Amino acid sequence: MIVMGVETSCDETSVSLVEDGKRVLANEVLSQIDIHKEYGGVVPEIASREHVKGIVFVFDQAMKKANINYKDIDLIAVTAGPGLIGSLLIGINAAKVISLNYGIPIIGIQHIAGHIYANNIEHDMEFPLLALVVSGGHTELVLMESHYDFQKLGETQDDAVGEAYDKVARILGLPYPGGPQVDKLAQQGKDTFSFPRPMLDSGDFNFSFSGLKSKVINTYHNLNQRKATISTPDFCRSFQEAVTDVLVKKTNDAMNLHNVKQVIVAGGVAANQGLREKMRQTITDVPVYFPSIKYCTDNAAMIAVAGYFKYKKEQKADDYLLNGFSRLELK
Repeated sequence: MIVMGVETSCDETSVSLVEDGKRVLANEVLSQIDIHKEYGGVVPEIASREHVKGIVFVFDQAMKKANINYKDIDLIAVTAGPGLIGSLLIGINAAKVISLNYGIPIIGIQHIAGHIYANNIEHDMEFPLLALVVSGGHTELVLMESHYDFQKLGETQDDAVGEAYDKVARILGLPYPGGPQVDKLAQQGKDTFSFPRPMLDSGDFNFSFSGLKSKVINTYHNLNQRKATISTPDFCRSFQEAVTDVLVKKTNDAMNLHNVKQVIVAGGVAANQGLREKMRQTITDVPVYFPSIKYCTDNAAMIAVAGYFKYKKEQKADDYLLNGFSRLELK
């Protein structure tokens, strides 16, 4: 079964072809990072315009790379949300055109489900499993007892972890996107600031990063006002240690409570080297899997894989009223 994936939820225009939820035939990604660098973050209107300019090219490149015809495609899976509504609608409408023209069933996919299923490309998912979802907009712990069965155990009560990384990077004057820059510098520093670990022992699986973010920003401003010397690597390491301590402890506690067979990490922050190292050092009773870096950030291969398993379970497609949603629950 060959599934075409289409992903345009934010600032990556991506089209993929994936066979049987596993074998990636093509995964083309047109990134807008260099365009949005000038503004220090994604500008929705610009993102939408760039999707319009690039989407036909990405479709063509994916089909050439996979070396197949449209008649060979069994299903189209497209991100329906959450995301920037203008960006989402470009991908959805392009997918609808191909679906209608070639008579291919179409199915809408929740973006976070796609990030979770990115893990299936290189490692078979074994249930029950625990997924830690960490990205610019999400921080969640999700229990799965079978394919396409999502039970949210906890989530952030305010800021997502990726958002906190980007805000800290901005005050340090690091280039966009800031998260990878903080991670890289953290590898060279030491935890000298001892920032707080919010909700570390809260007794539940929820997270909070707004207070930590404020503490880090205030500390930086106070040091600047006193004209104190600030070691940027130490500052990054101290922040990252606080974040990863919370993420890893909560994941470990949930793993022990629910007796899972594996732990998977999903989302853009899954590329963080500090998180990867600490997770593997701490959780040793079950396998811990991370997608390859190219499948951590937004891409259409993960959407195609999620579409394959959703269609296999539900055995139904969406109609042409399929719409995009800026907010969409994982279910």
